Amino acid sequence: MEFNHVPVLLQECLDGLNIKPDGIYLDGTAGGGGHSSEIARRLTTGHLYSLDQDPDAIAAAGARLAGLPATLIQTNFRDAKQVLTERGIPPLNGALLDLGVSSHQLDDAERGFSYRADAPLDMRMSQSGPTAADLVNTLSREELTRILREYGEEPFAWAIAGKIEAAREKAPIQTTLELAQIVASAVPPAIRRRDKNPARRSFQALRIAVNGELDALNEGLDGIFDCLAPGGRFAIITFHSLEDRVVKNRFRQWATACTCPPEFPVCVCGGKAKAKLITRKPIEANAQELEENRRSRSAKLRVVEKL
Repeated sequence: MEFNHVPVLLQECLDGLNIKPDGIYLDGTAGGGGHSSEIARRLTTGHLYSLDQDPDAIAAAGARLAGLPATLIQTNFRDAKQVLTERGIPPLNGALLDLGVSSHQLDDAERGFSYRADAPLDMRMSQSGPTAADLVNTLSREELTRILREYGEEPFAWAIAGKIEAAREKAPIQTTLELAQIVASAVPPAIRRRDKNPARRSFQALRIAVNGELDALNEGLDGIFDCLAPGGRFAIITFHSLEDRVVKNRFRQWATACTCPPEFPVCVCGGKAKAKLITRKPIEANAQELEENRRSRSAKLRVVEKL
């Protein structure tokens, strides 16, 4: 299946990164190469390093980046610092992360990300390691509840985990629609009528757990920030509140000088801010983009500059 990817908030990302033609840039989430190709097109003597853990994305981005000053590397962005250090890459002038699941991963039913099409319950971005089916068929009700509550902010987590436990005692849960129906059966009828996709939060939670997304984000944020040169920009697009909270809090931390407890009358830590916020509030898609690209609806872009 062709890897079709419409880059979200493209112009806003390019503006936020403040691209210099001779700069060194990182795209930690190549996807189909939409953002990467536009960054690379603006470089002359500069270079772009584009990462993705999904082999399908690497193949698609490779075609899009052919002939441009860019290098593709198959790895998770959580390992960006290690990869760049090993290759002796100089400090970065900018870095971009476009988080969440790509349009291709959702549209290719066989990848098992979508609750709208029947397919094996997979959800692995890297196409390796334990699948979503492994999780739902082996984890305890308590652990499933924790995942659904923490990563999906699912109010009916305990009931859903109970239905999963009961269903798998009869036969393993193997497909996406099977799981979607189990989730729907645990949700009160009034909520089911109001919410066309009652499985949405549960699928998000399982995807985050399967791919270790929040751990990867925490590690990747620190590692990539360390790789930035002074004046280097870090732009991040998030698609749900959990990710946005992590990014907002980390940016705020970097941009705060004093780390003394609030009850201290004067600063004794002598702390210095590591960054300045370029966006005080997240940038969201304009009306035209919202109309043209459904995926942009929940997108939020935040940008910070290293001092």
